[in-house]
This record gives sequence, structure tokens and C-alpha cells, in this order.
Amino acid sequence: MLDTHVTIHDVARQLPEIPLLRDHCRSMAMLEAILSPEWADRQYSFDTRWSTEEDMASMRNGSGDEFSIVFSAAGAYIRGFAHESHMSPYANDGPWPGLLDDVPDVFRSCVEEAAFTDEDGMPVVTACTWRGVGDGAWKTGTIEFPDDGVSDPDGSKYLFRLLADRSPEAFQRFAEDYYEVPVSLAAIQHVFALHPLTSEVVAALNPEVAMDALAKDIAEIGYPLGNDTNT
Repeated sequence: MLDTHVTIHDVARQLPEIPLLRDHCRSMAMLEAILSPEWADRQYSFDTRWSTEEDMASMRNGSGDEFSIVFSAAGAYIRGFAHESHMSPYANDGPWPGLLDDVPDVFRSCVEEAAFTDEDGMPVVTACTWRGVGDGAWKTGTIEFPDDGVSDPDGSKYLFRLLADRSPEAFQRFAEDYYEVPVSLAAIQHVFALHPLTSEVVAALNPEVAMDALAKDIAEIGYPLGNDTNT
């Protein structure tokens, strides 16, 4: 679990290697696709078709908080934005000092990506970390965080809570709170293990969703599908 005072430096130390993080994001996206047939109501998504050379995992809570993870041949780049953070670029005439200065050239296109900037081209970001394929750990900028007693100065504690705590139980708590229905822990464990999706697992999560209705989501997420979809 994360400590009381958390920044992107703490989160970065708790993130797994890139392939494991990618699989975890795919699993959460698949679970939400089953729990919420309406894409607009989901928080976690994954798009293997985001670009010809990149996959993207994302979270948006509908209240202005979001993150994006770009997976590419170069590695992975994570951008988070907490709209009420004291480190918001809108409160500081631009990104917080040090936040993006050390991002290597191989990820600069992510910093400047139109989907992650506002209409004036300013990066919409309060937290950032990255990891190249040859790196032994996730890296962050050299940042002096605001000394104002806030426990989550850059929003990382909230934004990345299900990336830092990747247990099925953590996702179950989130889903039951968000959807206000019981959510099967066994079904979550099945999906977190990336076992092929089955009708039984889908029904355990949401009896109102049929397997064939998930075909588009399964393809977009790149989730494995067994040969027998009725067991």
C-alpha cells in the first residue's frame, strides 16, 4: 500500500516492469468493459489501435482527473493530471518545474501529443514517469514538491492507486464502490491472470452482458479469447 504522503516518486518505485503493467491495464479495461457496456461510463480503457506503433491505457473519472500510458517500442510513458492539484499547469503558468525537463527525446512526442495538451499546446500534466526498454526502473523528473502539507501534491496517490496496488481485492473495492453492485473476486482473479474470457466469467461479472456483445472491446483491448466461448 502507498504511504500517507505520496508523489510520483513513490508511485514509480511501486510500478512493475512494462509488460506486467501493460497486462494489468488490459485486465482492468476488460473488467470495466464487462461491468459497463457504455464506454462513456468506464474509468479504465485500453486501446491497442491508438496508433500504428503504440498502445494506450487510460483512466478518466469524469471529474477532470485522468492518466494516459503510452506503450511503444521505446518503452512506456505515463502522464497523469489531477485537476485540483496545487501542481496544475493552470495554477502555475505551465507544467511544474522539473516535471518534464528530464523526459528523454524518445518520449518527447508523448509530451507534445495533442491528446495530452490543451488548445494552446500546453501539456496537461501534474505527474509524469517513464521507462525505456533498457531501463532498470521507472524514472521521474527532479522535482521540488510544494511544501503545503498536502498528502497528494501531484495527484499520484489517487490517480495511480490501482497501478500501485494491483491486487484483485483493490480492484474489487474500486468496482463495488463505483458501480454499487457486488463484484465477483474469482472473476476478477480470472481476468487479472489473463485467462481466456468465457461466458461463465462474463455472467459472474454482469449477467446482462453476452459474450458476442464484447467482441469489439476484446479486439480493442487485445484480450485473449478461448476457442470455446460458452464455457
